[in-house]
Amino acid sequence: MESLQQLQRVFGERLVRDPDLIAPYAIDTSRAVPRGTPLALVFAESTDDVSAALAWAHEQRVPVSVRGAGTGLTGGAMAYDGGLVVSLERMNRILGIDAPNRLAVVQPGVITAELDAACREQGLFFPPDPASARTCTVGGNIATNAGGLRCVSHGVTTDSVAALEVVLADGRVLRAGALTRKNVVGYDLKSLFVGSEGTLGVITEATVRLKPVPPGMPRTFRASFDTLEEAGRAVTAIVGGAVQPEVLELMDALSVEIIESFHPSGLTVPRGAMLVGQTVGLDAAEKADAITALCVEHGATDAGVSESDALLEARRLSNPALNARGLKISCDVGVPVAALAEVFHGIAEISERHGRRVSTVAHAGDGNLHSTVEAPDTAEGIALADRVIDDITRLALSLGGTISGEHGIGSVKRHELPWQLEPVALDVQRAIKAALDPRGILTPDRAI
Repeated sequence: MESLQQLQRVFGERLVRDPDLIAPYAIDTSRAVPRGTPLALVFAESTDDVSAALAWAHEQRVPVSVRGAGTGLTGGAMAYDGGLVVSLERMNRILGIDAPNRLAVVQPGVITAELDAACREQGLFFPPDPASARTCTVGGNIATNAGGLRCVSHGVTTDSVAALEVVLADGRVLRAGALTRKNVVGYDLKSLFVGSEGTLGVITEATVRLKPVPPGMPRTFRASFDTLEEAGRAVTAIVGGAVQPEVLELMDALSVEIIESFHPSGLTVPRGAMLVGQTVGLDAAEKADAITALCVEHGATDAGVSESDALLEARRLSNPALNARGLKISCDVGVPVAALAEVFHGIAEISERHGRRVSTVAHAGDGNLHSTVEAPDTAEGIALADRVIDDITRLALSLGGTISGEHGIGSVKRHELPWQLEPVALDVQRAIKAALDPRGILTPDRAI
């Protein structure tokens, strides 16, 4: 394409056309299948770079995919045939940490755990805590409104975003949000872009809110149950109780067995499920003891408290561990916390009906479940696993839940949108998309 010379003049060697070099940037970690070959890849290093790339794509009507670390699980970063891939991995600087105001300004390619570590040096921390925090980026977290292990106490990513710099589809730069706690000027454009999955603009800078590191030594607690239903009832009791954990996670027996085989850490496989969590503050030990006592009251057969966070580290390994054992087709549903026992019972019935093993790990404290289905590498095996996932998703919806709690929609879940959203809601979202991206170049046919 002759017009690519315009981009070549802007990016020089940072514009890549070799398909073999582009290939690693054309996919994410989802089960979405690559389709076709991108026209080019650009490595952006500034807002001006992103602006130039999008202005060119807008003029040429070339579809754009946006790439951070590629850890997405729904196919949102997959490249388009004849499209342009915009990589933000080199926009990876922490631009400043304002400790008095508890704010940090970062580029989108900053690794989440690295931002958290830098903030902790000043007695602060970044609340969002996805299981992939050591590899995912802040920009990706914002684009998908990611959750994580600390959601039960600190909310999802949007609760930690103060302001954004966003490049729109035609190359214009928008700044939305404010540094103040209160801001009711105009529409809440900042929140519009959080969770928009690259369909409305490309985030090039974020101002995020931080919190003080709690004093004292954290405590990790665990409790084993003979059934998932008992574990679900215990979670409901904990969340509705006076003592609140910072983290509350669930792993069913199959997950614990697979994770322990993948990375031995001393986990004892329960008959039904294991709850693990963490308390913080000067009274962390007392709170952990109170929570484990509540678990025993609700059927736990074994419970304990430790100063080690090895159990939480094991929980973070669930995805690679499950994938290594052939459980690779997953979903990300959410239900009201009080429905956890019912949804676990329903998942067991679905697993038995289809004759497929299903592993479930969950951010139990906020009702966000990740069920993963075993799937042989055959078209038939994957199709059956997809049907299992669809049944689990419909089950969650029947209980007042959602088709996604934190991973987003991308291309993998787009067929599920009408299951949850009414036609008017879909029309309004697509009208917003058309207003901000009239030529439909930004991550087309995904998310909405």
